[in-house]
Amino acid sequence: MLSFAALAARPEFTVAAVTCRNDHKGWSATESPDDFRVVLVRRGRFRRRTGGVCADIEPTTAYLGVPGEEEQFAHPAGGDVCTAISLSPALWRELAGDAPGVTTSTVYVDARLDLAHRRFLAAARTGDIDYAAAERLMDLTGRVVARVAAGPTPVGGVTRGSARALVAAARDVIGAGHPAASGLLPLAALLGVSPYRLSRAFTQELGVPLTRYRNRVRVARALDRLEAGETRLAVLAADLGFSDQAHLCRTVRDHVGSTPTALRRLLRGSAPNQPNQPTQPNQPT
Repeated sequence: MLSFAALAARPEFTVAAVTCRNDHKGWSATESPDDFRVVLVRRGRFRRRTGGVCADIEPTTAYLGVPGEEEQFAHPAGGDVCTAISLSPALWRELAGDAPGVTTSTVYVDARLDLAHRRFLAAARTGDIDYAAAERLMDLTGRVVARVAAGPTPVGGVTRGSARALVAAARDVIGAGHPAASGLLPLAALLGVSPYRLSRAFTQELGVPLTRYRNRVRVARALDRLEAGETRLAVLAADLGFSDQAHLCRTVRDHVGSTPTALRRLLRGSAPNQPNQPTQPNQPT
């Protein structure tokens, strides 16, 4: 029996936590999905067969599936818990470019790739799907694509000069509040680059991820509103594109060390205490 719990979903990608409780040792019926997908195991193991080749899939081995590929599964050791990532053909092309195919469907998950997987899961839990989760997803899938693509891909290095120009253009778009700045993928599309390359350029040029830079801009706007006396934190969160009030509070506290409520008092200033009036001496009667 399979169960799915959505972790992140956008038109370009979907990510789900998949729990399998099957314990059948034989092969399942043949499946032929129509998407590009990366599957990483968090717990347990299973077997996958495609093109007559069998592979054991467990926490140190992931697999990459391509559209139309026939595959079967077996679970001789019991169930498993996986992260299943589905990519649209357009997003796959942005990551893989014109590479003619893949050299292998099995990917060794070293400690760095394992950490990239865990960092994506942590980012997805924040609720910031369009930046934090999307940026971590591009890092994770970009690493996988670079290992299996049968040729050069757009996820290679970014030169210093191109990074500087790309970051400058992205900062202009974010600063202007352009609708494309609502997420990593639409921002990259507006600038005509892969989201992976845009993310890498920010880290290379500014030393901080794109997500943190964008949040820095939003925190400044939040401080402006708080300084002006804004008390409706839910409205403020919605206006600035946070997923909810809690997301706003976490982000502001992460950047400046205080909650929005405390910052509003700090920026507005408290009314000074009135000094005590001196006591008049008793007058003789």
